[in-house]
Amino acid sequence: MGILEKISEIEKEIARTQKNKATEYHLGLLKAKLAKYRAQLLEPTKKGEKGEGFDVLKSGDARVALIGFPSVGKSTLLSTLTKTESEAANYEFTTLTCIPGVIEYKGANIQLLDLPGIIEGAAQGKGRGRQVIAVARTADLVIMMLDATKPNVHRDLLERELESVGIRLNKRKPNIYFKQKKGGGLSFNATCSLTRCNEKMVQTILHSFKIFNAEVLFREDCTEDEFIDVVTANRVYLPCLYVYNKIDQISIEEVDRLANQPNSIVVSCNMKLNLDYLLEALWDALQLIRVYTKKPGAPPDFDDGLILRKGVTVEHVCHAIHRTLAAQFKYALVWGTSTKYSPQRVGINHVMADEDFLHYSLFCYVALQ
Repeated sequence: MGILEKISEIEKEIARTQKNKATEYHLGLLKAKLAKYRAQLLEPTKKGEKGEGFDVLKSGDARVALIGFPSVGKSTLLSTLTKTESEAANYEFTTLTCIPGVIEYKGANIQLLDLPGIIEGAAQGKGRGRQVIAVARTADLVIMMLDATKPNVHRDLLERELESVGIRLNKRKPNIYFKQKKGGGLSFNATCSLTRCNEKMVQTILHSFKIFNAEVLFREDCTEDEFIDVVTANRVYLPCLYVYNKIDQISIEEVDRLANQPNSIVVSCNMKLNLDYLLEALWDALQLIRVYTKKPGAPPDFDDGLILRKGVTVEHVCHAIHRTLAAQFKYALVWGTSTKYSPQRVGINHVMADEDFLHYSLFCYVALQ
């Protein structure tokens, strides 16, 4: 029996097993086996010819993957937001390979990947699904393109396909400490009351992975599925924007309903409606900020700002300018919303905010001469 058949059998058994106190440990064991087989399915085969992949060099300040069913407007969105022309037509599977484009927004270069449409069963390799999902795992954000004229079941199907290959959308990593040991058995502790998982369930799951010596610490009330994610250690947690296209073909009440859903944006690629808000939401979801530098005796340079991630410190700015600056750092002057007054003398651990100005003559002018 192959891996696909084993996965199918376990999924059927989970579906027909009634969930109660008597079966919860059996279900936890099945879920652990399912996660193990799915991880094996994603591993590259050592033998056989190398197939055509989607090897696209990661460039720019961030990478965004366009995922959706065929003929929902992915290629049209790529052609509209970037200077790249992707073939668009009224039939399905127009795009057969990965087509990269670059969005130029607020001084940042955001790489946008137009991936072929995936179908149900893509996680098992149908319709080049594995290549599409492999590229999605390397992205910083996923745009799930949906057809507003079709039922919302497409969104559930796509989420299920991505969930089955270890891509967690709009979720954070469970706050669980897990470390394998060479001996000593299982050490289990929790800093909070657990209502969805217990020590026996943890032990059952670890035994299915042939792990008998480990240290486990729950810092929050997590489920057995989240603990399995921590044990497998191959999950990817990505932000996702649900973009509903073709809103010009539905009623205003339906547009309002879709727009009020979490992480959802309504657009019309053909009529170019609401695309500016999509770019703004993309910028916020990627958590990008701009930091401008100010040279001695010169005004701030607005044309060549540094594109960094939210939460960066002055030390990260030093490394972005030159790798030797952090070692010579003493202090800097910063103007902007991250300071109590402008200019403020700050240290290397000061957290920067969007559109801050940094005067670096005090710590790196000598190094740059």
